[in-house]
Amino acid sequence: MQFTEIAQGFTLCHEGKVLLRHTTAEPMVFVGRGQEKMEIYHGNFDIEDYVEERIPLKYAVIHDDEVAFSIQEGGSTLLLLRLSCPSAGAGVLRLFCQDDSLNRFWLRLPAEAEEKVWGCGEQMSYFNLRGRHFPLWTSEPGVGRDKTTEITFQSDIENKAGGDYYNTNYPQPTFVSSRYYACHMDTTAYADFDFRNPAFHELQAWTIPKAIEFYVGSSYLELIEILSLRFGRQPRLPEWIYQGVILGLKGGEENTFSRAEHAIACGIPVAAVWSEDWAGVRMTSFGTRNFWDWKWGKKRYPHLDKKIKELRAKNVRFMAYVSPYLCSDGELFPIAEKKGLVALDGKGKTALVDFGEFYCGILDFTKQEACEWFKQEILQKNMIDFGVSGWMADFGEYLPIDNVFLSNGVEAKFMHNAWPELWARVNAEAVAERGKTGEILFFMRAGFTGSQASCPMLWAGDQSVDFSRHDGLNTVICGALSSGILGNAYHHSDIGGYTSLFGNRRTKELFERWTDMAAFTPMMRTHEGNRPSENFQFDQDAGTLAHLAHMTRIHNHLSPYMHALAEEAAVKGYPLQPPLFVHFEQDKNTYDIQDAYLFGPDLLVAPVHKQGVQDWKVYLPAGVTWVQLWNEQEICGGQSVTAPAPIGQTPAFYRKGSPWTDLFKEIKNVE
Repeated sequence: MQFTEIAQGFTLCHEGKVLLRHTTAEPMVFVGRGQEKMEIYHGNFDIEDYVEERIPLKYAVIHDDEVAFSIQEGGSTLLLLRLSCPSAGAGVLRLFCQDDSLNRFWLRLPAEAEEKVWGCGEQMSYFNLRGRHFPLWTSEPGVGRDKTTEITFQSDIENKAGGDYYNTNYPQPTFVSSRYYACHMDTTAYADFDFRNPAFHELQAWTIPKAIEFYVGSSYLELIEILSLRFGRQPRLPEWIYQGVILGLKGGEENTFSRAEHAIACGIPVAAVWSEDWAGVRMTSFGTRNFWDWKWGKKRYPHLDKKIKELRAKNVRFMAYVSPYLCSDGELFPIAEKKGLVALDGKGKTALVDFGEFYCGILDFTKQEACEWFKQEILQKNMIDFGVSGWMADFGEYLPIDNVFLSNGVEAKFMHNAWPELWARVNAEAVAERGKTGEILFFMRAGFTGSQASCPMLWAGDQSVDFSRHDGLNTVICGALSSGILGNAYHHSDIGGYTSLFGNRRTKELFERWTDMAAFTPMMRTHEGNRPSENFQFDQDAGTLAHLAHMTRIHNHLSPYMHALAEEAAVKGYPLQPPLFVHFEQDKNTYDIQDAYLFGPDLLVAPVHKQGVQDWKVYLPAGVTWVQLWNEQEICGGQSVTAPAPIGQTPAFYRKGSPWTDLFKEIKNVE
């Protein structure tokens, strides 16, 4: 990559590809000052910005690998860009600002009218980002996530939690372009990537970023490999993940383990029992909430130590739940507070966060002593040494930005996006220090730049228990595609969704359709939801029990294929659920498809995500012949087909001539 002077400006090019273009008439950099307003309410944020000044840096002077920007010709340097090329096809522009009062930054990148853009973390509503802007701030994603729907309206009115299309637990200031390059902004500040203008992309940050990074590849697979190496590759999944479903069960010892035993007796291959209420519960208006005091809740699970051993004797693991917060009415909170391990407020007292009818202290993970204490006393002593084989590492996106002071001295508004990565690292280090990496599995919903280096499994968060466009079953497909193209290899979701509010209830049909999809993902895990008694559960219907058993056996049958994909992910960072165009980039018809995915390079899956249908339209990429998984019909690619789609037969197709043909052929015979 190199700067090239043009009339009244310059370009940054790589092998003829223009990545940046600046002229006096069309400047690429703007700086300014602004005053933001951020209000948090239970993990949801109301964010406004008042831009006081926006200054175009029209004049640029190139000297070797540096560009000095100024407001007027011959004026003093206001911003300096320094280019380094650490490897072939990679360029890093480091930014040096000469005015500390500047707290707004905009960068324009040249775009083409037909260009596609993907990424920006885990986006749930839109895979191709063109035509919209995407604020990048980790938060609760919202309920409904669609301002035109009644459920979002009600949630906004009652608890400010309706959300919108761009709200996500896992944002990341990184995108991939169909022009075969990727761009990453090195900042943890609030950012907004705007792809609405046909002539340019405008990247905004509420600070001067440390750097802008460019990566160029000859294929999308090469770009994924580069990005996964840049942000970190996940370890291989534990072997036991491939042995069955993880049953999410709660409600106390008798309820949890009797239902698990019943499921096993009904022929369901069970890899683990996941009990999120293992530490106890409290009742709230939202539903039954976990008691955030991360140790064995003996009142609710009096014989848990024995039950874990009994399960293990049957080759079934036990998984738990943890978050980076401690409830103020628990036993662990005063210990952490006395040791000075919690974040403080402006008066030097413990900062408490309202989580909805209970308050919690924030473990200050910028302090090494807090990390060590949490790892040793909670994750290792109370969980790993107790026999727990994994857990949901929940939350991570709740760090307030007002009246919270951390030991590293960095303002909370700059640590907010960084918090998920710190949380992931604490969990990964606890596992590694016990020598359990690749054996113990934790999964997270919150994320940001670098999370994947520590988090072995991404979880899609809290979807509504329905087929809705912006918060239902189909959104987890989009989430897997968008996060996967940035190098997150593993993704899964709550079978049946989670959030049940305002009369929205999970149905048998929804649960079974979600199960059909989950069988073709790296991990199957059920969840009872926030209001279990009001929603359909897997074991309240004999037919659904049989259905879950059947689809789990199909998932197990695919384990040799998934093993091979996991090995490839470890070496190259390829996602197990890539978008269709990654392996069919010559077929432009695949570039906007966000409700189907490849499960590895040889199997195409198009889950049914609408209610009451029996057939399903699927586009098959050009260049190969596809074989329908359930009836072995051969179909030439490059066309849309209508496939039969009864429950239990997710529309799926494999490449003719695949080395895995025999394995795929046997799926229809799995009982």
